[in-house]
Amino acid sequence: MPGDMDPGDLDELCSHVNSKISLIKKTLQLRNIGQDPSLTNVLSKISYELHSLYDLLNKLETEVQRQETIANSLRELQATVLRDFTEASHLKENIPLHLPKRTQSSSSAPEEEPEVVVKVAVPEPTKKSSKEKPIKEMDLITVHEFGTVPAYMKNRLTYDQINNVIEELNKAVVGKYKILHQPLKSLSNQARKQFTRYKEEETKDTKGQFFIVDQDMKDFTQVKVDKRFHGILSILRHCHRLREIRGKGLVRYIIC
Repeated sequence: MPGDMDPGDLDELCSHVNSKISLIKKTLQLRNIGQDPSLTNVLSKISYELHSLYDLLNKLETEVQRQETIANSLRELQATVLRDFTEASHLKENIPLHLPKRTQSSSSAPEEEPEVVVKVAVPEPTKKSSKEKPIKEMDLITVHEFGTVPAYMKNRLTYDQINNVIEELNKAVVGKYKILHQPLKSLSNQARKQFTRYKEEETKDTKGQFFIVDQDMKDFTQVKVDKRFHGILSILRHCHRLREIRGKGLVRYIIC
């Protein structure tokens, strides 16, 4: 019949009612105990112990949080040390063939000066050479600078390839300015033509600067002046090794 109750539901209802009755009995018993003068001291001690336990649990929770914070810091430190170790291992295993030039210390200068004087000193151009600026060469880029170059600039170029081109650029600079620093009468016909061209390429913006053009690379090096070469020049501009001055149909590469 629709009004009949399922036996399982009836058992569950009975169990629930019995549970409530039992809870009421325990409550009444505790109330009676609380009214018993002989148990007042016991209940007070139990209350005190409960408060102490509560305080201890709070302190324990605070300590657990502090230890978790320390553990997180240690994990971060471990990750940092591991990353530094990996980078150091990579650098150790990939020491570049080219390293930036080291500036001469004051202690080494006196030892090298006599050799330079012996090789360069010539009676006639002594006064003239004192007015000439030393030929400025481009410094090789460092590993750190190479790391700052955007990936779209580097493409597939390597650290060594870029420094190889810097050395070739320096060859062209030295070759050009050695000709410019010589008396015109001492030059061969070919060198005189180059001397004349160098002077024609100078502008008011290049005064006091050391620069070359694409033709100088062709004259003094075996480097192909192509798209790849100009891509490397873009990297060198990014690293502040050179800048460009355009005019009269030429691009002049100023050594920084």
